[in-house]
This record gives sequence, structure tokens and C-alpha cells, in this order.
Amino acid sequence: MRGVALWFFASAIVYVMAGMMFGIWMAASHDHGLAPAHGHLNLIGWVTMALFGIYYHLVPSAAESRLATLHFAIATLGVWLIVPGITLAIRGTTEILAILGAFTTLTSMVLFLVIVLRNQRPALA
Repeated sequence: MRGVALWFFASAIVYVMAGMMFGIWMAASHDHGLAPAHGHLNLIGWVTMALFGIYYHLVPSAAESRLATLHFAIATLGVWLIVPGITLAIRGTTEILAILGAFTTLTSMVLFLVIVLRNQRPALA
């Protein structure tokens, strides 16, 4: 694994480690009020980013495009915005980061759909 596939997969591992530490902190403090932020970190940061990495590993032609690099940047920004954004929203501070993160993450997924559709192989006869 190399290139954008590795970027996605390595960042997914970093996010799951952060999610584990977040979960341990919640358990130790007996305060699970931030569980939605923890859940989004694990789902978007670990699962989604890992799936992106696996796709790009399996479809190297998709990984070699500029769109794949843009996809990584947008997906990463989405995680960085939505997780603290949910935390701030739960605490009643502001919802703007959660909203921006949600739309950035959605943009990332739409871009991924475009990349997947552009890299379809013709069916074998």
C-alpha cells in the first residue's frame, strides 16, 4: 500500500487510536456525554477513512488522480471539523463546526462517488 491509499489507511489508524483514548477517558471519568463525538470519530475517522484506503489500494488508477488527493484533504478536514464540532454542540457552545463538518464530510462522500463512477471497469463478457 502506498500513496493516497496509505494516507487514508494510516490516518484511519491514528483516528481509531484517538477514538480508543477518547473512550477510555469517558469510561475513566464516568461521563459518557460526549459519546456521539466518540462515535463519529470512530465511524468517520476509522471506518470510513479505512474503507477509502482499501478502495484506493484495490483501484490504483483511482488513487493516481488529483481528485484522490483532493478527496483525502476534504475527508480529513471533515473529520477535523465534525468531531470537535459535535463536542462543542453537545456542550452548548456552538453548532457551526458540526454543521461545517457535516457538509464537508458529505462533500467528501459525493466526491468519492464521482471517483468510483469514473473508475468503473467494463464488465467481463
